Amino acid sequence: MPRPRKWRKVCGLPQVSLFGPLNKRNYETNPVIMTVDEYETIRLIDWEGMTQEECAEKMNVARTTVQRIYNDARKKLSETLVQGKLLRIEGGDYKLCDQDPQLYGCTRCYRHRHGRRL
Repeated sequence: MPRPRKWRKVCGLPQVSLFGPLNKRNYETNPVIMTVDEYETIRLIDWEGMTQEECAEKMNVARTTVQRIYNDARKKLSETLVQGKLLRIEGGDYKLCDQDPQLYGCTRCYRHRHGRRL
C-alpha cells in the first residue's frame, strides 16, 4: 500500500485558471492540467524569487518534492507555449493557508490578501 500523499500548503488560488492562445476558436478537449500545488511552486520560485529550499519550507514539504513539482510545472508551461495548447489550473493535494492561519502559520499570506498587519 503506497504512502499517503502529504498536503502541500498553498497561500492562494490563481485569479485565472484557464489560459490559452487567443487565435484558436475551437478549444481542444484535452487541455494541459496544472495542479494548484504546481502553480504555487511557479509563483513562489519564479514570481516571488524564492529558492527551492524557501519554497519547500513555505509549502511544508521536502526540497526534493518541490524540485519535482517545479520541474513538472515548467514542463507543462513549455508544452502549452510550444504546442499552443490550453492550460487549466485545478486539483492537486493542497490546503489553503487561510483555511486555518494558526495551523499553517502563514500570516504573510493572510496579511497580503486582507491588507492588514498581524
